[in-house]
Amino acid sequence: MQWLSEYGLFLAKTLTVFISIIFCGLSLIGAIARARAFAREGQIRLMDLNERYRDLSDALREASYSPKQYKQYLKTEKLRLKREEALADDKPRTYVVSFDGDVRASELDGLREVISAIIPVAHERDEVLLCVESPGGSVHAYGLAASQLLRLKDVKLRLVVAVDKVAASGGYMMACTADTIIAAPFAVVGSIGAVMEVPNVYRLLNKHGVDVEQVTAGEYKRTLSVLAENSAKGRTKAREEVEEVHQLFKDFVLHQRPSLEMAVVGTGAFWHGSQALALGLVDRLETSDAYIQRAIQEGRRVLQVAYEPERGLKERLLRVGARMWTLLRG
Repeated sequence: MQWLSEYGLFLAKTLTVFISIIFCGLSLIGAIARARAFAREGQIRLMDLNERYRDLSDALREASYSPKQYKQYLKTEKLRLKREEALADDKPRTYVVSFDGDVRASELDGLREVISAIIPVAHERDEVLLCVESPGGSVHAYGLAASQLLRLKDVKLRLVVAVDKVAASGGYMMACTADTIIAAPFAVVGSIGAVMEVPNVYRLLNKHGVDVEQVTAGEYKRTLSVLAENSAKGRTKAREEVEEVHQLFKDFVLHQRPSLEMAVVGTGAFWHGSQALALGLVDRLETSDAYIQRAIQEGRRVLQVAYEPERGLKERLLRVGARMWTLLRG
């Protein structure tokens, strides 16, 4: 009887593994099918900030009011919300968009999608609040990001840029396109400059007898090299290119904010919010949170708009695999 019991236990384990393999395979097939079904790369996500802030306040009221007070508040609030709902379509909207920039302006694609979604549905009384946080980076990437913001102005949509922490260099290139720039008192603003930085290991390679052959067509195809010896002529050309970019940057900012004294603010230096206000780099000292709450109090409907990239096939399969591993271990 013992061998029969052991044999039964063996069959049970084998059957469990077999079923798990089949289930995992079906899950993988389903994940692949769902991945193929998505023709779009991502989707727009909305959050009603009026509702979010109201829920936060309600939680505090419930904890601090007496039961009688809170009951009376709910009754009054219900009537107020009913009136607001009837007027919802007539409310001007504030679309809140965030841009957390890095050197490559990686969120540029998401910004393009969000702006493309807002423009067809926005009305003339609506506005966009862009919360920028960026120390700058690639000139062509941030130049394109600034151009995307100009699309809003082309259709007469008011653009407000909020700088809570930092909008420097390319970040300020984006910010200066706004009708109004607000900044926290200690936010870092400015850095209207350009820089090129290239490491060179020629002397190290030469010391160890390593030759580097570099063939170019065109006198200035390669001004500075990482591996080969740099020439004085190449350095001079590289400096000229950086100066040209700097001048284009200053011209762009001055076109957006003609009252700026570029000889003062275009040196590559940065300032904190209160200093930037005195120089005209920003228009008002205010945080994005204060602006949003004031917009709500003024009767605007405030919607946070974000672009969520679709998960790739690899991420989907890894998620399914992790789920299966958890099931098997459980």
